[in-house]
Amino acid sequence: MLERLYDAAARAGLLSLATWLPEGGADPETAWVEFRAPDEMVLDGLGLSTEYTMRYPASAFVALASGDLVTINGERYRVRDIRAIGDGSERRASLTRLSADRNESAA
Repeated sequence: MLERLYDAAARAGLLSLATWLPEGGADPETAWVEFRAPDEMVLDGLGLSTEYTMRYPASAFVALASGDLVTINGERYRVRDIRAIGDGSERRASLTRLSADRNESAA
């Protein structure tokens, strides 16, 4: 059910496509995520987000872990923390944006 909701939101242009590069040379995985960036208005303008986060169904990026790299909208991020949301069918990952001029490795 949740996957259908995410599919509909993606078709409506409300989500961003994220790519995860698993360690160990496994093939990249992609999923539609709700992406939040600093200075982005949240709660219908009542607040301002102060950190990068992505929210996604638990069935996507099943083995994603802290320290892994993801790319969203052409920018690279390192996963800091992953938490289950609500009944556990969704996850929220806190991200750190990697600067383009910094040489970051997947290790």
